[in-house]
Amino acid sequence: MSLKKMSFTSKVDNFEEVEESAMSILDLPDLVLECILERLPPAALCSMAGVCSSLRSRCISDHFWEKHMKKKWGRIIGPAAYREWQWHIALRTRKDSSHLKQGKPKGLMRVLSIVRPSWWIKSKVDDSSKQCSLPDDSIMSWFLALETGRFWFPAQVYNRENGHVGFMLSCYDAELSYDPRTDTFQARYPPHGRRAVAIENYVPWERLRAPPFDTSPHDLHISDCLNELRPGDNIEIQWRRNKEFPYADMVAIYVAGWWYGVVGHLESCDGNDNYCRCHNSDTVVLEFNQYTAGSRWRRATINRKEHREEGNEADGFYGGIRKLCNEEEISTWKRLWPSEILE
Repeated sequence: MSLKKMSFTSKVDNFEEVEESAMSILDLPDLVLECILERLPPAALCSMAGVCSSLRSRCISDHFWEKHMKKKWGRIIGPAAYREWQWHIALRTRKDSSHLKQGKPKGLMRVLSIVRPSWWIKSKVDDSSKQCSLPDDSIMSWFLALETGRFWFPAQVYNRENGHVGFMLSCYDAELSYDPRTDTFQARYPPHGRRAVAIENYVPWERLRAPPFDTSPHDLHISDCLNELRPGDNIEIQWRRNKEFPYADMVAIYVAGWWYGVVGHLESCDGNDNYCRCHNSDTVVLEFNQYTAGSRWRRATINRKEHREEGNEADGFYGGIRKLCNEEEISTWKRLWPSEILE
């Protein structure tokens, strides 16, 4: 055998030895592999899920996706959004069951098909007919539905409609859909009084929050802080412009937003903390200092003992009150303060 041929044969043998000795990521100890997967961002986890069935079963685990869900969506996703998701997947399951005979894509392949191509790769090893389904109730499925904007969810928007002067320092319920191209949201607001459904685009993250209470936005909040309110306390109060009645049963629909204000002093008090007794009075003064002095929106009073909803058709109706104790909530309102005093 010639020297050149022997050299070529030796290289082939060495290549085969290296190939046989190459280590797969699946050969790593379970704890090491789990530590690697925990450090992957969502895009990389999706890519790994498309490599093979073994990695797919690991990468779709709620254990990994719960952290990503909390980190990105935890601040604006509340119980109401979760219930909406449960209704969404229940409806989708019924629809899918009616299309089983039509060869529709299912599970993981259906969900990944709506994700940007760079997020995942198809396996070159597995038979394409052996597709592992992704449970609709998995956190990964919910995360991808949010991330792609296919799922509309309930949340609240500060200063709705691009900071419209009529909604400054308020927070209203809306349905939201995420736009991954702009990293902003589209908001759909329910009818407000006689106003039709309003749509706002490019809503940034900093103007969103999860509803503070797990109740319907149509419900009057029952205040539990009235007895402890003192001048200087930061509060949110439900307010609606007027009362509307549906044509059929004539039952009032409560559609209100939350408005930021502070507890003020009674007119008889000079504001000196050493002598102030406002907290002993049944009358509580609420101040909305975003409005100019003398504005009819600047001050309102409620009865500490009997308050449920107070107001009139001219000045609107004041509903439930929540005292703000969280500094992050308070700083959010102050950051949204209008650049000019409102009339």
